[in-house]
Amino acid sequence: MNSIAIYSDLICPWCYIGKRRMEEALRQLPAHTQVSRSWHPFQLNPEIPREGLNRKMYRSKKFGSWERSQAMDAQVTAAGKSVGIEFRYDLQTHTPNTFDSHRLVWLAGTSGAQDAVVEALFRAYFCEGVNFADPRKLIEVGASAGMDAAELKRFFASEEGAPAVREEEKRARMLGISGVPLYVVNEAASFSGAQPAETFLEALRTSPARKSVTDNPDDAAQACGTEGCEVQR
Repeated sequence: MNSIAIYSDLICPWCYIGKRRMEEALRQLPAHTQVSRSWHPFQLNPEIPREGLNRKMYRSKKFGSWERSQAMDAQVTAAGKSVGIEFRYDLQTHTPNTFDSHRLVWLAGTSGAQDAVVEALFRAYFCEGVNFADPRKLIEVGASAGMDAAELKRFFASEEGAPAVREEEKRARMLGISGVPLYVVNEAASFSGAQPAETFLEALRTSPARKSVTDNPDDAAQACGTEGCEVQR
């Protein structure tokens, strides 16, 4: 059994694009190949209050101007089209704290529903403008991915999963992770950024000796860190 551990944030556009490229790689593997995937939290903006912040004001301050923020969004939007994602930044009003969305992914992992929930969260945020600061919206997203709405309502009324998410985030930083997406294949090969399908295939086909896969120089910047998400050409 092959495995891919993915460290990501639900508001990282390159994590969504990287997911599509990973899926393309998996489709190219022989039909009998089994690959398990696990999703792990990494908050890009843990300092954001639980209720989130006005996106235009927050990003204008963080990146110096709203125009620069829009230019960064345009780069991501163009890359998204190449993998079938229509980013709708015009629908987004808030930059949320993603802690509760990571709690939802953790809960999904207890029932084997992580992939479906992660996909639903990415689609909700990037394509539908859903504000993760509203737990009611997270309940709707989880239910759309097949989870029980009543259980989700109970879950978000508690702090269940919070210690586990905090521990995983602490582990990620102890590993030296400073940006996402980051992939660990078969607990051996690791690489960062929204790498092309070929990089995933190389890692999956290589004998499991601890190493890092060489990143494509053109794709090395296709990741999100605390300073933002941008492609450098």
